[in-house]
Amino acid sequence: MTRKNAPIAVDAATAVEALREALTAAGIVLPSLGTDNAYPALNLINLGRVRADIALKFADTLRRGCA
Repeated sequence: MTRKNAPIAVDAATAVEALREALTAAGIVLPSLGTDNAYPALNLINLGRVRADIALKFADTLRRGCA
């Protein structure tokens, strides 16, 4: 049996750059966006801290993209 949401092997640095490009195209900058090197085997992405207005813009962009 396969898990519906099973993780896909992806390089964290590649994912960060893809996300950064997409966010930039939407006019959103997450200053702390980067790889989380504390546990390299987990390939974690650190989205960091953002101002409230940027978080709202991010949420709005995601909503429009999911519609």
